[in-house]
Amino acid sequence: MSDLPSPSSIIPHRQPFLFIDELVELVPGVSAKGRWHLTGEEDFFAGHFPGRPTLPGVLMVEAIAQLGAVAVLQDERFTGKLPLFGGVDSARFRRQVGPGDVLDLEITMGRLSARAGKGSGTASVGGELACQADLLFVVVDAEPTT
Repeated sequence: MSDLPSPSSIIPHRQPFLFIDELVELVPGVSAKGRWHLTGEEDFFAGHFPGRPTLPGVLMVEAIAQLGAVAVLQDERFTGKLPLFGGVDSARFRRQVGPGDVLDLEITMGRLSARAGKGSGTASVGGELACQADLLFVVVDAEPTT
């Protein structure tokens, strides 16, 4: 049993939009590894695509981004903050992912400042690359000011 926290104790995402089931490795502000176990019960499989359920590529990118948010938010410099998508570069999809697959996620943070940052991540199944992308994000206050 891992002594790492649950993803939902770090990032604000909740079902049905929480795509990380477990953390495997975490170096705050530097890198993270996690997993998403696809059961086949996820709503998107019913319509994407009937007869050949396939995880949408954009959700793989979102899962990598959520893992990046975990790495950022575990860095004490970002207490009370929230990283938001700023962009996606060089996204490539290499393999179909379907029900029953376990998506292994990895991200390494690059430039990280008080207001923005970059990360490079991958998603794979059984050691076979499914997706890779470079992510850009901005950092905002977690609670909106009124």
